[in-house]
Amino acid sequence: MTALPDGQRGVQYRYHRQLFPALHDWERTERSIVEFTGEEGPSGLLGLDQMGHFGPQGCDLVADAVAADAAARDAPVDLCELGSGFGGALRYTVDRLAAHGTVVRRAYGVDLVAEHCAVSRRISRAQGRDAMTEICASATAVPLPDASLDVVVVTGSMPHFPEPGEVVREAGRLLRPGGLLVLTEEVSLTPGEEGPSRAFRAIHPHDVFFTTPLAERLRQLDRAGFADVTRRDLAEWAVALLADRLKVVRIFRGSVAAIYGPESVDLIRRTLTAARDEYLAGRLLPVLFTARRKGRA
Repeated sequence: MTALPDGQRGVQYRYHRQLFPALHDWERTERSIVEFTGEEGPSGLLGLDQMGHFGPQGCDLVADAVAADAAARDAPVDLCELGSGFGGALRYTVDRLAAHGTVVRRAYGVDLVAEHCAVSRRISRAQGRDAMTEICASATAVPLPDASLDVVVVTGSMPHFPEPGEVVREAGRLLRPGGLLVLTEEVSLTPGEEGPSRAFRAIHPHDVFFTTPLAERLRQLDRAGFADVTRRDLAEWAVALLADRLKVVRIFRGSVAAIYGPESVDLIRRTLTAARDEYLAGRLLPVLFTARRKGRA
Protein backbone atom coordinates (compact mmCIF):
# COMPACT_ATOMS: atom_id res chain seq x y z
CA MET A 1 0.00 0.00 0.00
CA THR A 2 1.31 3.48 -0.91
CA ALA A 3 1.75 5.72 2.12
CA LEU A 4 -0.41 8.84 2.13
CA PRO A 5 1.40 12.21 2.24
CA ASP A 6 1.63 13.86 5.66
CA GLY A 7 1.67 17.40 7.05
CA GLN A 8 0.02 20.23 5.13
CA ARG A 9 0.67 18.37 1.89
CA GLY A 10 -1.39 15.47 3.23
CA VAL A 11 -4.19 17.73 4.46
CA GLN A 12 -4.53 19.40 1.06
CA TYR A 13 -4.24 16.08 -0.77
CA ARG A 14 -7.01 14.42 1.26
CA TYR A 15 -9.36 17.42 0.98
CA HIS A 16 -9.02 17.75 -2.79
CA ARG A 17 -9.11 13.98 -3.26
CA GLN A 18 -12.49 13.95 -1.51
CA LEU A 19 -13.74 16.93 -3.52
CA PHE A 20 -12.42 15.86 -6.96
CA PRO A 21 -11.60 12.13 -6.87
CA ALA A 22 -12.40 11.70 -10.57
CA LEU A 23 -9.53 13.97 -11.59
CA HIS A 24 -7.04 11.36 -10.44
CA ASP A 25 -8.41 9.18 -13.25
CA TRP A 26 -8.10 12.00 -15.73
CA GLU A 27 -8.31 10.01 -18.96
CA ARG A 28 -11.71 8.53 -18.07
CA THR A 29 -12.93 11.85 -16.71
CA GLU A 30 -11.87 13.68 -19.87
CA ARG A 31 -13.88 11.26 -22.00
CA SER A 32 -16.93 11.94 -19.81
CA ILE A 33 -16.42 15.72 -20.10
CA VAL A 34 -16.14 15.51 -23.88
CA GLU A 35 -19.36 13.47 -24.02
CA PHE A 36 -21.06 16.09 -21.82
CA THR A 37 -19.83 19.21 -23.69
CA GLY A 38 -19.72 17.75 -27.20
CA GLU A 39 -16.30 19.30 -27.76
CA GLU A 40 -12.79 17.89 -27.73
CA GLY A 41 -9.58 19.51 -26.52
CA PRO A 42 -9.00 22.25 -23.93
CA SER A 43 -11.77 24.52 -25.25
CA GLY A 44 -14.35 21.85 -24.50
CA LEU A 45 -13.40 21.31 -20.87
CA LEU A 46 -15.18 24.49 -19.73
CA GLY A 47 -13.11 24.83 -16.58
CA LEU A 48 -14.20 21.45 -15.26
CA ASP A 49 -10.65 20.41 -14.34
CA GLN A 50 -10.79 22.15 -10.94
CA MET A 51 -10.84 25.92 -10.74
CA GLY A 52 -11.96 26.81 -7.25
CA HIS A 53 -15.01 28.83 -6.26
CA PHE A 54 -14.86 31.33 -9.15
CA GLY A 55 -14.30 28.82 -11.95
CA PRO A 56 -13.22 30.04 -15.40
CA GLN A 57 -14.82 33.44 -14.80
CA GLY A 58 -12.27 34.09 -12.06
CA CYS A 59 -9.49 33.10 -14.44
CA ASP A 60 -10.92 35.58 -16.95
CA LEU A 61 -10.40 38.38 -14.41
CA VAL A 62 -6.79 37.32 -13.88
CA ALA A 63 -6.01 36.87 -17.58
CA ASP A 64 -7.59 40.20 -18.50
CA ALA A 65 -5.44 42.00 -15.92
CA VAL A 66 -2.30 40.25 -17.17
CA ALA A 67 -3.16 40.92 -20.82
CA ALA A 68 -3.69 44.64 -20.20
CA ASP A 69 -0.28 44.82 -18.54
CA ALA A 70 1.41 42.72 -21.23
CA ALA A 71 0.02 44.93 -23.99
CA ALA A 72 2.00 47.83 -22.55
CA ARG A 73 5.17 45.70 -22.46
CA ASP A 74 4.65 44.33 -25.99
CA ALA A 75 6.86 41.31 -25.22
CA PRO A 76 6.37 37.62 -24.34
CA VAL A 77 5.90 36.90 -20.63
CA ASP A 78 7.21 34.29 -18.23
CA LEU A 79 4.37 33.44 -15.86
CA CYS A 80 3.93 31.34 -12.72
CA GLU A 81 0.86 30.26 -10.79
CA LEU A 82 1.37 29.54 -7.09
CA GLY A 83 -0.93 26.81 -5.78
CA SER A 84 -1.75 25.47 -9.25
CA GLY A 85 -3.45 22.25 -8.12
CA PHE A 86 -4.42 20.08 -11.07
CA GLY A 87 -3.41 22.88 -13.45
CA GLY A 88 -6.85 23.67 -14.83
CA ALA A 89 -6.75 27.38 -13.99
CA LEU A 90 -3.26 27.82 -15.41
CA ARG A 91 -4.07 26.07 -18.68
CA TYR A 92 -7.26 28.09 -19.06
CA THR A 93 -5.47 31.36 -18.24
CA VAL A 94 -2.70 30.70 -20.78
CA ASP A 95 -5.34 30.02 -23.45
CA ARG A 96 -7.24 33.19 -22.51
CA LEU A 97 -4.02 35.20 -22.78
CA ALA A 98 -3.32 33.71 -26.21
CA ALA A 99 -6.79 34.84 -27.30
CA HIS A 100 -5.80 38.36 -26.18
CA GLY A 101 -2.63 38.12 -28.27
CA THR A 102 -0.36 37.77 -25.22
CA VAL A 103 2.46 35.28 -25.78
CA VAL A 104 3.36 33.20 -22.72
CA ARG A 105 6.93 32.06 -23.24
CA ARG A 106 7.00 29.82 -20.17
CA ALA A 107 4.21 28.90 -17.76
CA TYR A 108 5.08 27.33 -14.41
CA GLY A 109 2.55 25.69 -12.12
CA VAL A 110 3.73 25.33 -8.51
CA ASP A 111 1.90 23.00 -6.13
CA LEU A 112 2.85 21.34 -2.86
CA VAL A 113 1.06 18.04 -3.56
CA ALA A 114 3.04 15.68 -5.80
CA GLU A 115 -0.11 13.80 -6.82
CA HIS A 116 -1.67 17.03 -8.12
CA CYS A 117 1.46 17.83 -10.13
CA ALA A 118 1.48 14.32 -11.63
CA VAL A 119 -2.14 14.66 -12.79
CA SER A 120 -1.42 18.11 -14.21
CA ARG A 121 1.59 16.79 -16.14
CA ARG A 122 -0.54 14.05 -17.69
CA ILE A 123 -3.17 16.55 -18.78
CA SER A 124 -0.62 19.04 -20.14
CA ARG A 125 1.21 16.28 -22.00
CA ALA A 126 -2.03 15.01 -23.53
CA GLN A 127 -2.81 18.55 -24.70
CA GLY A 128 0.66 19.11 -26.16
CA ARG A 129 1.58 21.96 -23.83
CA ASP A 130 5.35 22.03 -24.17
CA ALA A 131 5.64 25.51 -22.65
CA MET A 132 4.06 24.47 -19.33
CA THR A 133 6.15 23.08 -16.48
CA GLU A 134 4.77 21.64 -13.23
CA ILE A 135 6.94 22.20 -10.15
CA CYS A 136 6.23 20.25 -6.97
CA ALA A 137 7.28 22.67 -4.23
CA SER A 138 6.01 24.92 -1.48
CA ALA A 139 4.75 28.30 -2.66
CA THR A 140 7.07 29.79 -0.03
CA ALA A 141 10.21 28.20 -1.54
CA VAL A 142 9.93 27.98 -5.33
CA PRO A 143 13.04 26.55 -7.07
CA LEU A 144 13.26 29.37 -9.62
CA PRO A 145 15.86 32.18 -9.65
CA ASP A 146 15.32 35.65 -8.21
CA ALA A 147 13.72 38.14 -10.60
CA SER A 148 13.05 35.48 -13.24
CA LEU A 149 9.35 36.11 -13.93
CA ASP A 150 7.19 38.83 -15.44
CA VAL A 151 3.92 37.69 -13.85
CA VAL A 152 2.90 35.71 -10.75
CA VAL A 153 -0.76 34.78 -10.28
CA VAL A 154 -2.77 33.08 -7.56
CA THR A 155 -6.19 32.05 -8.84
CA GLY A 156 -8.11 31.32 -5.66
CA SER A 157 -5.44 29.32 -3.80
CA MET A 158 -4.66 31.96 -1.16
CA PRO A 159 -6.78 30.22 1.53
CA HIS A 160 -4.74 27.03 1.12
CA PHE A 161 -1.50 28.72 2.25
CA PRO A 162 -0.88 28.53 6.02
CA GLU A 163 1.69 31.36 5.67
CA PRO A 164 0.21 33.69 3.06
CA GLY A 165 2.60 36.50 3.93
CA GLU A 166 5.54 34.25 3.03
CA VAL A 167 3.82 33.35 -0.26
CA VAL A 168 3.44 37.05 -1.09
CA ARG A 169 7.11 37.55 -0.17
CA GLU A 170 8.12 34.70 -2.47
CA ALA A 171 6.11 36.24 -5.30
CA GLY A 172 8.07 39.43 -4.78
CA ARG A 173 11.36 37.53 -4.94
CA LEU A 174 10.40 35.78 -8.17
CA LEU A 175 9.24 38.89 -10.02
CA ARG A 176 11.47 41.16 -12.03
CA PRO A 177 11.32 44.88 -11.13
CA GLY A 178 8.03 46.15 -12.49
CA GLY A 179 6.60 42.62 -12.61
CA LEU A 180 2.92 42.02 -11.95
CA LEU A 181 1.20 40.08 -9.15
CA VAL A 182 -2.49 39.18 -9.59
CA LEU A 183 -4.52 37.53 -6.80
CA THR A 184 -8.11 36.41 -6.68
CA GLU A 185 -9.20 36.30 -3.06
CA GLU A 186 -12.12 33.88 -3.10
CA VAL A 187 -12.57 32.75 0.52
CA SER A 188 -9.30 33.98 2.03
CA LEU A 189 -9.96 37.60 3.04
CA THR A 190 -11.91 38.91 6.03
CA PRO A 191 -12.85 42.55 6.77
CA GLY A 192 -11.39 42.30 10.28
CA GLU A 193 -10.10 39.83 12.84
CA GLU A 194 -13.40 37.95 13.06
CA GLY A 195 -13.44 34.87 10.86
CA PRO A 196 -16.21 33.25 8.83
CA SER A 197 -19.20 31.46 10.34
CA ARG A 198 -19.40 28.00 11.85
CA ALA A 199 -21.56 26.89 8.91
CA PHE A 200 -18.81 27.93 6.50
CA ARG A 201 -16.20 26.08 8.56
CA ALA A 202 -18.25 22.88 8.40
CA ILE A 203 -17.49 22.78 4.66
CA HIS A 204 -14.16 24.69 4.67
CA PRO A 205 -12.08 23.15 7.51
CA HIS A 206 -9.63 25.29 9.51
CA ASP A 207 -6.61 23.17 8.54
CA VAL A 208 -7.40 23.45 4.80
CA PHE A 209 -8.69 27.03 4.51
CA PHE A 210 -6.82 29.92 6.13
CA THR A 211 -8.10 33.49 6.25
CA THR A 212 -6.35 36.84 6.58
CA PRO A 213 -7.75 40.27 7.56
CA LEU A 214 -7.72 42.81 4.75
CA ALA A 215 -5.41 45.20 6.62
CA GLU A 216 -2.87 42.41 7.14
CA ARG A 217 -2.92 41.44 3.45
CA LEU A 218 -2.13 45.03 2.53
CA ARG A 219 0.77 45.02 5.01
CA GLN A 220 2.04 41.77 3.51
CA LEU A 221 2.08 43.28 0.04
CA ASP A 222 3.93 46.35 1.29
CA ARG A 223 6.54 44.30 3.20
CA ALA A 224 7.13 42.13 0.12
CA GLY A 225 8.08 45.17 -1.95
CA PHE A 226 4.88 45.78 -3.92
CA ALA A 227 3.51 49.13 -5.02
CA ASP A 228 0.60 50.34 -7.15
CA VAL A 229 -1.72 47.99 -5.27
CA THR A 230 -5.26 48.01 -6.61
CA ARG A 231 -8.19 46.28 -4.94
CA ARG A 232 -11.35 45.50 -6.89
CA ASP A 233 -14.38 44.62 -4.80
CA LEU A 234 -16.02 41.54 -6.33
CA ALA A 235 -18.85 41.04 -3.84
CA GLU A 236 -21.80 41.75 -6.15
CA TRP A 237 -20.13 39.93 -9.05
CA ALA A 238 -19.24 36.91 -6.89
CA VAL A 239 -22.73 36.50 -5.42
CA ALA A 240 -24.25 36.50 -8.91
CA LEU A 241 -21.55 34.16 -10.23
CA LEU A 242 -22.01 31.57 -7.48
CA ALA A 243 -25.77 31.70 -7.96
CA ASP A 244 -25.22 30.90 -11.64
CA ARG A 245 -22.75 28.11 -10.87
CA LEU A 246 -25.19 26.57 -8.40
CA LYS A 247 -27.93 26.74 -11.03
CA VAL A 248 -25.71 24.86 -13.50
CA VAL A 249 -24.94 22.19 -10.90
CA ARG A 250 -28.66 21.82 -10.19
CA ILE A 251 -29.79 21.69 -13.83
CA PHE A 252 -27.02 19.35 -14.98
CA ARG A 253 -26.72 17.39 -11.75
CA GLY A 254 -27.04 14.00 -13.45
CA SER A 255 -24.37 14.77 -16.05
CA VAL A 256 -21.99 16.32 -13.52
CA ALA A 257 -22.53 13.39 -11.14
CA ALA A 258 -21.64 11.01 -13.97
CA ILE A 259 -18.31 12.84 -14.32
CA TYR A 260 -17.38 13.48 -10.69
CA GLY A 261 -19.65 11.18 -8.69
CA PRO A 262 -22.76 12.13 -6.64
CA GLU A 263 -20.79 12.73 -3.41
CA SER A 264 -18.53 15.26 -5.12
CA VAL A 265 -21.48 17.07 -6.68
CA ASP A 266 -23.13 17.47 -3.28
CA LEU A 267 -19.89 18.73 -1.73
CA ILE A 268 -19.38 21.22 -4.58
CA ARG A 269 -22.94 22.50 -4.10
CA ARG A 270 -22.49 22.93 -0.35
CA THR A 271 -19.09 24.58 -0.84
CA LEU A 272 -20.43 27.19 -3.26
CA THR A 273 -23.52 27.82 -1.14
CA ALA A 274 -21.47 28.40 2.00
CA ALA A 275 -19.16 30.86 0.21
CA ARG A 276 -22.09 32.80 -1.27
CA ASP A 277 -23.68 33.11 2.18
CA GLU A 278 -20.44 34.56 3.62
CA TYR A 279 -20.26 37.15 0.83
CA LEU A 280 -23.86 38.19 1.46
CA ALA A 281 -23.17 38.52 5.20
CA GLY A 282 -19.95 40.48 4.59
CA ARG A 283 -17.84 38.02 6.58
CA LEU A 284 -15.64 37.23 3.56
CA LEU A 285 -14.43 39.74 0.97
CA PRO A 286 -14.11 38.49 -2.60
CA VAL A 287 -11.42 40.70 -4.14
CA LEU A 288 -9.15 40.97 -7.18
CA PHE A 289 -5.74 42.37 -6.24
CA THR A 290 -3.11 43.59 -8.66
CA ALA A 291 0.25 44.91 -7.53
CA ARG A 292 3.59 45.75 -9.10
CA ARG A 293 7.05 44.80 -7.87
CA LYS A 294 8.91 47.98 -6.96
CA GLY A 295 11.72 49.02 -9.25
CA ARG A 296 12.06 49.99 -12.86
CA ALA A 297 11.28 47.36 -15.50
